Amino acid sequence: MVLRQCQRDAIPEIEIAARCLNDAVAAHLRGERDVAEQLLRQADDKIVWDWLDSIWGKRTVYNQPHRILDTPSMLPLDQRAKPRHATDETKRLIHQRDGHYCRFCKIPVIRGRIRTAIRKKYPRAVPWEGTNATQHAAFQCMWAQYDHILPHARGGRSDLENVYLTCAACNYGRATTCWRSLISFIQACMLDARATGTGLRVFDSRGRYVTAQAERATLLHGDRRVRASTEHE
Repeated sequence: MVLRQCQRDAIPEIEIAARCLNDAVAAHLRGERDVAEQLLRQADDKIVWDWLDSIWGKRTVYNQPHRILDTPSMLPLDQRAKPRHATDETKRLIHQRDGHYCRFCKIPVIRGRIRTAIRKKYPRAVPWEGTNATQHAAFQCMWAQYDHILPHARGGRSDLENVYLTCAACNYGRATTCWRSLISFIQACMLDARATGTGLRVFDSRGRYVTAQAERATLLHGDRRVRASTEHE
């Protein structure tokens, strides 16, 4: 089979939205809240939302289920590896290894806790309700996912060897891809230079803004407040 990196190629509007988010954070740091809010609204692009919905939405034509012959059998609940999700320490190591870009399609990704912190500052500009249709397009598209290569239900562990950083589209959209082929692709990706994006991590775990020096220290040594979180994003 020919391995697809994603169900659809990324569109230019995603890069434009990512620049808007970065510029919005920079504007906030300068105290220009009106500019930041305008840029956050600009990043909520319907074109980006439609692109993601075409992959994971109910009417998708890109993600049609079919039988995968080389996938291991489902395991009973009591035989599945613990923990179910990657721990905060494992996520920290994943970001050290993968940066803040999707390992498959290379678009930038942003952790859920960062989105939450920004939304608290700009609730009107960053909608995030319980349905896809009521969520900010850019934050939804660039939502950092911690994806099991071998599914947890089929024996996969939630460790650094089996979990990789992906965007929402590559996580939900690869459901029809043979996992063994994905492993071959992942190994090839290991030869690439590690991504250096920051994932808008100027927000700390309490929604404050921190310096680049403090962020580098957090990346190297961890943040007890972040590791104490139970969020699975």
